Amino acid sequence: MNKQQELAVRFALVREQIAAAAKAAGREASDISLLPVSKTFSTAVIADAHALGEMRFGENKAQEIRDKATTLEGHNIDWVMIGYLQSNKARYVARYASEIQSLDRLSLAKTLQRRLELEDRYLNALVQVKTSTEPSKYGMAPDQVGAFIKQLTEECPRLRVQGLMTMAVNSADENAVRACFRALKQLQQQLQAELELPGVSLDRLSMGMSGDFHLAIEEGATEIRIGTAVFGHRQEQRDYYWPE
Repeated sequence: MNKQQELAVRFALVREQIAAAAKAAGREASDISLLPVSKTFSTAVIADAHALGEMRFGENKAQEIRDKATTLEGHNIDWVMIGYLQSNKARYVARYASEIQSLDRLSLAKTLQRRLELEDRYLNALVQVKTSTEPSKYGMAPDQVGAFIKQLTEECPRLRVQGLMTMAVNSADENAVRACFRALKQLQQQLQAELELPGVSLDRLSMGMSGDFHLAIEEGATEIRIGTAVFGHRQEQRDYYWPE
C-alpha cells in the first residue's frame, strides 16, 4: 500500500467515525463537514489528499499558507486559516486564503478589510470564541461576540461572517470538554435570535478535533477540524504552530 492509499484509508475511517457519531446523536452525517488540518505537513502530502478529492485545508500559520499556496498554485485549493493571526501577517491571509476561522478582535478585522480591499477579494469568516479558561486558548469573550459581529457588518464588509469557532479545554474530563462545545451552541442560538443582520446566518459551528470530535458532533458541530487522525502524527514541537 503506497502513501496515497494509506491516506485514503485514514480519510475513509474518519468519515465512518463521523457518520457513526452523527447517527448516535440523531443527526445526518451530510450536515457535518471535515476540514483536514495540514499544518506542518508537506505539499506532497497535501497534493495526495487533494487527488483524493479534498479541496479545503486548515493551516495555523499565515506564512505556511503563503508558501503552500504558491507551491500548489493551480490545484484550486481553498486555504483556511485556523490559528492565531498576527495583524502583520494578515496580508498573506487576505491574498491566499478563502476563509479565516480565528477572527477574534476588531483590530485584526480592520487590517484584513484594508488588505482585502487592496486584493479585491472577500473572505469567509468565523468568529473564534473562548469557551475555556485556559490561558493558551484564544478567542473573544462570549458576551462580546454580538456587538463584534454588528460592527463587522458595518465596517468590514469584505469579511463574510458565517458562524463561530472554538477550541475545547484540553482535559480528559469529557464533561468539561462537552461544556465548551455546548456553550458555543448556546451562544449561536442566542445570537441567531437576537441579531437580524443581512447576510449573517451564523449557521456554521467549527468545533472538535481528532480527540474530541464525537463530543462536538453530539453538541451540534457543523464542521470538525481533523489533523492527526487523517495525516498521522506530526514531528514538529507544539511551538511550531502556536503563536511566537
